[in-house]
Amino acid sequence: MESVRLIGSLLTTLAQPVVNEPGPNVNWYQPDMSSQWQIQLQGTPNTGYSVDLFVLDLFDTPQSVIEDIQASGRHVICYFSAGSYEDWREDQSRFLPTDKGRDLDGWPGERWIDVRSQNVRDIMSDRIALAAAKGCDGVDPDNVDGYTNNTGFPLTYKNQLDYNRFLADQAHSNGLAISLKNNLEQVKDLVALSDFAINESCHQWNECDLLKPFIEAGKPVFHIDYLYANDPVARSRFCQTMQQQSFRTLTLPMALDDSYRLSCDP
Repeated sequence: MESVRLIGSLLTTLAQPVVNEPGPNVNWYQPDMSSQWQIQLQGTPNTGYSVDLFVLDLFDTPQSVIEDIQASGRHVICYFSAGSYEDWREDQSRFLPTDKGRDLDGWPGERWIDVRSQNVRDIMSDRIALAAAKGCDGVDPDNVDGYTNNTGFPLTYKNQLDYNRFLADQAHSNGLAISLKNNLEQVKDLVALSDFAINESCHQWNECDLLKPFIEAGKPVFHIDYLYANDPVARSRFCQTMQQQSFRTLTLPMALDDSYRLSCDP
């Protein structure tokens, strides 16, 4: 019976997905809790901010901008959507009709994709490889919570978790850091594989406590507020709360175009 149990245990272990989980001697950038940041996804990047890292669009940001930022001792995280098809991207023709699901509400030209598709995974592997080739220090894959939305596909929690683990493994295999973007329901399952979190509006939905595992693990939470740009009194109270939670919070325009930027940090 003991040999049967040992064989069963071995088979169970072999069946687990292999992921490149960060260890004590990782070979990729890991921002710390004190890191200051900026995110801009539209327009010519404004690199004049005195911050430690910039989150910029993977496709639209020239490699020369990435190199200039890094030459000044700062870092670049390259943004792309890992959960949606965007009809303006240079690799949009690679998506199969069966890969594309329902439209994303409020985002013209964008559709959910089937994260179970091998073709989708091949595309995302190449996007991550492109980030490495351009010299990015990490990646910020967006829309990684499709299973909680009306995508047009019967995606489950397990489907999404498997896909997000795949993204983390691909990033780390390419020597890149990776964020967990939103997707608060899977924080506990993914915090060990993620190097930091980027969250939009957890305060608006009273969900910020779900990000505590990142803070407890010594990993920064970069937080975006879209509410308080024109209310300095409310924003002051809000910033005190965010600082108590050790979040790095910016008040930004929804377009993320650098039309204004208000930081909760000194």
